[in-house]
Amino acid sequence: MGDEDQNILVVGGGISGITAAIEAAETGANVVIVERNPYLGGRVAQLNQYFPKLCPPTCGLEINFRRIKNNPKISFLTQAEVLSISGQPGAYSVTLQLNPRYVNDNCTACGKCAEVCETTVPSQVNYGMDSVKAAYLPHQMAYPFKYVLAPEIIGTDEATKCAEACPYNAIDLSMKPETLTLEFGAVVWATGWDPYEAEKIDYLGFGQFPNVMTNVMFERLAAFNGPTSGKMLRPSDGKEVKSVAFVQCAGSRDENHLAYCSGVCCLASLKQSTYIRERVPDSKAFIYYIDVRAMGKYEDFYTRVQQDENISFIKSKIARISEDKESGGLLVEGEDVIGGSRVSQVVDLVVLAVGMTPGTAKVKPDLEMNYDDFGFVTGSGASGIIPAGCVKAPMEVAASLQDATAAALKAIQVAVRR
Repeated sequence: MGDEDQNILVVGGGISGITAAIEAAETGANVVIVERNPYLGGRVAQLNQYFPKLCPPTCGLEINFRRIKNNPKISFLTQAEVLSISGQPGAYSVTLQLNPRYVNDNCTACGKCAEVCETTVPSQVNYGMDSVKAAYLPHQMAYPFKYVLAPEIIGTDEATKCAEACPYNAIDLSMKPETLTLEFGAVVWATGWDPYEAEKIDYLGFGQFPNVMTNVMFERLAAFNGPTSGKMLRPSDGKEVKSVAFVQCAGSRDENHLAYCSGVCCLASLKQSTYIRERVPDSKAFIYYIDVRAMGKYEDFYTRVQQDENISFIKSKIARISEDKESGGLLVEGEDVIGGSRVSQVVDLVVLAVGMTPGTAKVKPDLEMNYDDFGFVTGSGASGIIPAGCVKAPMEVAASLQDATAAALKAIQVAVRR
């Protein structure tokens, strides 16, 4: 990789990590991206549309993937993780573990392996709402565009059938986990975010009723490459969804769960209300909110959504969600704060606007980094390890891009130090 003082490691291949890597490499640094998933793109790759323009993320991702592909100074390792980092700014020794994909670079994504595969596994991209073959392409825009064999079938006759079906000798069942140690001058830590675990909010029914889902799951439901090919069908019986309740601050701004506001959930629900209204013209959406946070340039988007007569905004903290036996739908109960009356609305589907938790909330890496009470990285005791994106604070995509660019600049400054 050349002079170690000019090498930068980016941990996390989501939109923040990709941006930091590209910005650093285009100044001349050698960059390695390490990503635990079998593809780059992170949670942005799971989005249906951005707000407020309501455009798909695929075009932006494709441009960035092309920049990575065309830049010899960027390399990436998927299904990989950091085991340890030692050293000091300008001279870090990093040990990585590479987990087997069981598919090599000969893969053309022809799908012959999937044709003979019978075992299915839950779809990671679709949050387990459907299943995929155990020989699968992560999603239609996956980068790298290669299949993966799920470890569930390794060592079985089915894996052998997959290998025999491949006309390009792309399946390598002998792959084992590997470790390697590389030297870097700086590290950008961009391990992203996770949706809050909605099952912890027992009164909102997630995990109890199949027609209660989270906002990230609804995003996939609306996606044309999602579990229902973009059709608005409720999970319990496949019936077309005619009414949706969007429950804001699901666990957020609550001392028992997340005491903070993630800032993007209101805008995500505004966006998602347009999905149901566009797909099902006679549908209704009910947005139950504490207050709507759509500041600055997003105020116009909020106003535009408000103009739809079939989207109702009710200032309310929902207290209970239960099944409506008569309709098979869900009964949403709470209090209408402005109207001073009780909320009692039956809907086909409930979408919980859960907040963002940092990738460092559950497991904190053994590094010199400082954290707040919620696990967000507030800074680095070692100036050569630079946090970026949603691992620092809840951020929308545009803010993540800006923060990643700033992280790349810091990493370049550290990496060139002698």
